[in-house]
Amino acid sequence: MILAAATIMPFMAPRSAAAMNGCDTNCASCHKLDKQEAAEIVSGLNPGLSVEGVAVSPSKGLWEIIVKSKAEPKGEKVILYLDFSKGNLFVGKLIKLKTKENLTDKRNMELNKVDYSSIPVKDALLLGEKTAKHKIIIFTDPDCPYCKKLHEEIKKIVAKRSDIAFYILLYPISKLHPDSMKKSRAVVCAKSLQLLDDAFDKKPMPEPACGAKSIDDNIKTAEGLGITGTPAIVLPDGVLIRGAMQAEELLHLIDKDK
Repeated sequence: MILAAATIMPFMAPRSAAAMNGCDTNCASCHKLDKQEAAEIVSGLNPGLSVEGVAVSPSKGLWEIIVKSKAEPKGEKVILYLDFSKGNLFVGKLIKLKTKENLTDKRNMELNKVDYSSIPVKDALLLGEKTAKHKIIIFTDPDCPYCKKLHEEIKKIVAKRSDIAFYILLYPISKLHPDSMKKSRAVVCAKSLQLLDDAFDKKPMPEPACGAKSIDDNIKTAEGLGITGTPAIVLPDGVLIRGAMQAEELLHLIDKDK
């Protein structure tokens, strides 16, 4: 994973004078960093990362370097920060103190957007009303404990909000969960949310009643979008969220997307 690779880079302090004092005008007019130079800096610490872009960060005195793993061409992009002295490179979160907004997470979401319209949902399980204004896509694995946690949270949302629905796509990660493919097929063949609940609760499952080709399509789609784990949430604007989250957190993101 990119983050695992990136976090081996040392957190170095103190920051340079430029980083401390910032710039009174456009920082990029007197400080320069291009992709080639950034790639040389990053590769010296971790040759497994490729540099996708460079920009001045929201915090004056710092460059934002966008990287991803060379081993995963469609892998997740993440941000590293480099001070203007080009002497200190670190991984961390920029928090805007006035609003307590996590600027790094917000930027990561922007960088990792996917094409929502390219995800086929005709065979998805629908949790919520078909006429709901906001339709969220969930990739889930019936043997994934974090998927179960997210499933309970999205049920809370649907119980509270009739304008939100979830298209649930079965995406078994067989390398981690050997029985998940069979369970996923049983759920899809029956087109049953109840059976998905049963699978999450480790109840006995019936034999699949069909081949459930749509699961193969889900796997192909997910991998094409760089989704390699579950759960994964895709909002209508293409924001991709990897992992489970609380109902209120997800509602906040959905309502921001209105």
